[in-house]
Amino acid sequence: MFFRLFRSLMPREERFVELFEAHSAKILEASRALEDMMAEGADMNLHFRRICAIEGEADKITRETLQALHRSFITPFDRDQIHKLITTMDNTVDGIEEVAQRVDLYGVRDFSHDMRELAAGISGCAGLLVQAIPMMQQATRNADEINRLCEAIGQEESAADQRQRDGLRALFASERDPVRLIARKEVYQRLEKVTDRFEDVANVIETIVIELV
Repeated sequence: MFFRLFRSLMPREERFVELFEAHSAKILEASRALEDMMAEGADMNLHFRRICAIEGEADKITRETLQALHRSFITPFDRDQIHKLITTMDNTVDGIEEVAQRVDLYGVRDFSHDMRELAAGISGCAGLLVQAIPMMQQATRNADEINRLCEAIGQEESAADQRQRDGLRALFASERDPVRLIARKEVYQRLEKVTDRFEDVANVIETIVIELV
């Protein structure tokens, strides 16, 4: 009780939420670039390079956040939760880059409907995250809406599980080339893993809100 009062009276480093916002914008940008990469007739190399560049920009924001955390005496949220949030967010954009890397490595040039739907779901999760993060400036006041957005991310992750199962079922039923089968199977798995990482981010946000309310 005393520590909470002490924290409330001390000047705080409020820039963390701004850094989270900047990082979430990079996640959204990377997810849209991934959708573009999977579009019909896309310039694959162009979008691959763009995703890699965005990942590098996100890494810089992650380093800046961790440096700010090291410097700050009083933080708006628990220090461990700040560290966990920025690292799980960074894992998410890393996951998007990993999808693009596998597409480039295996030379995948045609994408199923389920693959594109998974990519669209990733962009949907990123859009929800972009909405939720600024509300953390007043997390207590916005707790209900933040939790609603986090729940929507969880629902998208569940939908992605089903899309992956449907896609893999169709792949194994129709693909006879073992190399193509392995390559496309891994793309499916990497896409679904990204939505898992979004759920990790949502779980951290929900924990922060619970601790503040």
